[in-house]
Amino acid sequence: MHFQKIISPSLSPNTEADDVWLARKTILMPWTWHHGNAVDQVEQWFCRYFSVSEAVSFNSARSALLGILKSFGIGTGDEVLVQAFTCVAVPNSVLWTGAKPVFVDIDATFNMDVRDAEKKMSPKTKAIIVQHTFGIPANMNQLVAFAKKHNVYLIEDCAHSLGATYQGKKIGSFGDAAFFSFGRDKVISSVWGGMAIISGKWKVESGKLKEYEKSLPMPSIFWIFQQLLHPIAFSFILASYNIWIGKIFLYGLQKVRFLSRPVYSEEKRCKKPADFPARFPNALAVLALNQLHKLDNYSETRKTAASYYMTRLRSVSGYTLPREVAGSIYLRFPVLVDDPIRMIALCKRNGVLLGDWYHHVIDPAGVSFDAVGYVRGSCPNAEIAALHIINLPTRVTKAEAAYVAALLSKTDI
Repeated sequence: MHFQKIISPSLSPNTEADDVWLARKTILMPWTWHHGNAVDQVEQWFCRYFSVSEAVSFNSARSALLGILKSFGIGTGDEVLVQAFTCVAVPNSVLWTGAKPVFVDIDATFNMDVRDAEKKMSPKTKAIIVQHTFGIPANMNQLVAFAKKHNVYLIEDCAHSLGATYQGKKIGSFGDAAFFSFGRDKVISSVWGGMAIISGKWKVESGKLKEYEKSLPMPSIFWIFQQLLHPIAFSFILASYNIWIGKIFLYGLQKVRFLSRPVYSEEKRCKKPADFPARFPNALAVLALNQLHKLDNYSETRKTAASYYMTRLRSVSGYTLPREVAGSIYLRFPVLVDDPIRMIALCKRNGVLLGDWYHHVIDPAGVSFDAVGYVRGSCPNAEIAALHIINLPTRVTKAEAAYVAALLSKTDI
């Protein structure tokens, strides 16, 4: 082993010393947990970044998407096109409105294939949710044209892609609306949190979004405590994961529910947990604001690691690398391999936990395909990708990227 600290794209990869210090400071100030000026500052950051008049925060991206759908009047009897090879949180938000998600296959960029979207259209289709998977921009020229042709709302899923661009234009500014995630392993992290923006041409709908957010409750004190504890706990877990103490500590904290999980068990059955939707608490906005100040640095780090992987692994047989798309930020670096289980085990033995987006066509494991409405065989490219995908960490140093690439370049370690 060359590194004591575990290398992983999913175990709180953004957490740095200043984030831990800020979480410790905030956890000792419970009177600031619900209300303060940090929420407004985060919303104003998005207003400036995307040149919109209104940005509305929520306690999660799934809550933000639900708010967008409701603001556009999408509900019972409607259909929404969503891509397969995604998290159950996306189709769940559609189902929670009473509408039906219709799954569309993916192309070589792991994003929605507009040709399959044409086949899945129906008179009931009211919107299309375009996911920029792994921070790789979807083909927005084709998808914008598709939405205009069929007169449907185009909603951008930017959970992986804050800071990415497509032909020089910011991802999140192409559609009628966009939503973002501040989850524990997203571009910027406040453990939970999300943001929604609606294009200026939809002023009434934008107003409805804000009114919807105002009608929601604040998360519970215990829920906020769980999230503030997360970066503090992981500062210890990450440092001791390789010697089992970190694993035991993580398991114990999750067992007593002091740490929350990224997907609730009831969500796998498409049920709506009591914690969603809700407003964005000031305590988590404090963490998000600190991370937003580091966005450019994070993006450059990720792009540098991805470029290194692309160069180093291009000549290694048995790997299919992602198609290079200008403007990508590579939240994770996806690779298709013949035997992902063997590769994951190899890397784990050597201190690297490869990411698991998306080992199931609708992630995570245990999702009820019947409940979510996915028909096996309907999206063959997504199903093949799910069987062969591994994700390499990109929020790493150059030395760590070199170590990961060396592991994948050699099978005799």
